[in-house]
Amino acid sequence: MFLFTGEDFNHIKNLIYRIAGISLAPSKKDLVYSRLARRLRVRQLDTFSAYIELLESGDPQENEEFINALTTNMTSFFREGHHFSILAEYLRALPESTPIKIWTCASSTGEEPYSIAMTVAEHFNTFSAPVRILATDIDTKVLEKARKGVYTLDQVQAISPDRRKRFFLKGSGKNVGLARLRPELQRMITFNRFNLLEQQWGMREKFDVIFCRNVMIYFDRHTQQSILNKFAHCLKPDGLFFAGHSESFHHATNLFKNAGKTVYRLKN
Repeated sequence: MFLFTGEDFNHIKNLIYRIAGISLAPSKKDLVYSRLARRLRVRQLDTFSAYIELLESGDPQENEEFINALTTNMTSFFREGHHFSILAEYLRALPESTPIKIWTCASSTGEEPYSIAMTVAEHFNTFSAPVRILATDIDTKVLEKARKGVYTLDQVQAISPDRRKRFFLKGSGKNVGLARLRPELQRMITFNRFNLLEQQWGMREKFDVIFCRNVMIYFDRHTQQSILNKFAHCLKPDGLFFAGHSESFHHATNLFKNAGKTVYRLKN
């Protein structure tokens, strides 16, 4: 057991807010302790104050581990399924052969971008659709898992048998109990690390579709507004912005208008 004072928690709270924009409520103190105590053991530190010193020294490796430890990555295939029906409708309305760019900005372990890719492949009936999918996340460890595209059979169980047959390869031998996305589907997606708190996003092109689901709930109102402003600049005039089921943007009505259940368009 490590001593974890209120002052230690406040230091951690300020650090994760500064680095990743995550706003920690006081009720998260026990969760923060359980996740960071592992890092103290790995770094062979005796106190949280010593760990905070390490973080404040700017150690890049530990800062990355710190972010990874405090990032929540709850996801599943075709989560909030109505969004993928809306995405399919949007694709049907576009002129044929139109190049399409989709960004999922909190891709976690990959279930969301792969669900998008499956929706795209079904619509175009090919793995060679004129669609590019950018999948980003701040957590390097979940990105590594996402790139591999390997999941347990339990994780893919909720996917229809037809989709499992078309899009997954079932493991055998030492890989029994696992399923891997087909390489043709994986090639539709580019995975990159990205922090939404970056001052300059450096996006050279606008996107037809942006998924940012269940991310904004971790930011305070000021940070949300700043990020939403940048999203507005990255979305095409007729594009779609998908948010999470617990998120609403009443404070951003100058930027977005409702276009369905937690789906938005740019305000004209």
